[in-house]
Amino acid sequence: METLYLLIPISVVLVFLIGLAFWWSLRNGQFDDLEGPAYRILMDDDRVARPAESDPDPASTDALRRKV
Repeated sequence: METLYLLIPISVVLVFLIGLAFWWSLRNGQFDDLEGPAYRILMDDDRVARPAESDPDPASTDALRRKV
């Protein structure tokens, strides 16, 4: 019986906190677009990545100069 004196107020506070979190999420637009992010993942990225410009190794350029 003594545990009910503890568990009932804890459950009421927990329900109140969950309701408060749900109300906050509704007010801040968390549930406005439920399907948009799921489709956005499937969209292809059409941008082409530029190749990285690497500097040639100085030792290899020296070797090429000596052959000429």
